[in-house]
Amino acid sequence: MTYFAYRFNSTASPFLRILGVKPDKDGVRLGNGRLKASFGFLNVDTAIENVSSASVTGPYTWWKAIGPRLSMADHGLTFGTTADGGVCVKFVKPIKGVVGPWDHPGLTLTVDDPAGLVEAIENAKQ
Repeated sequence: MTYFAYRFNSTASPFLRILGVKPDKDGVRLGNGRLKASFGFLNVDTAIENVSSASVTGPYTWWKAIGPRLSMADHGLTFGTTADGGVCVKFVKPIKGVVGPWDHPGLTLTVDDPAGLVEAIENAKQ
C-alpha cells in the first residue's frame, strides 16, 4: 500500500485536530486496486477503476481549501489541510455522499506530494 500524507498548514493544524484530523494517521492510500482517503471521521474508499482522472491543482484561497469542504457548484468534496495546492481526483461514477446528501463527482486532496499522487494513480490504473 502506498501512502501519501497531507501537507499541514501550521495555522490550520489546531482547527483540523478539533475535527479529528491527525497528521500521523490521516492521508491517502493506494493499493489492492483501491483509493482510500481518511480525514478525521470522514473516509472515502473507491476502486481505482472509478477514477477517471487526477491532476495537480492550486493554489487555493484558504477559506475554500481548509477543512472538509463541499462545493456548492458541483458537490465535489475537499479534504483540505493547506491552500498551497493538491490533487483533484475525478470519478467515473460519483462516490456516495460523504458530506451532505449529495454524491461527489470529485475529491480534492491536499497531499504533501501532489505530483507523486497523480503519478501513483496513473500507474495504478494501468
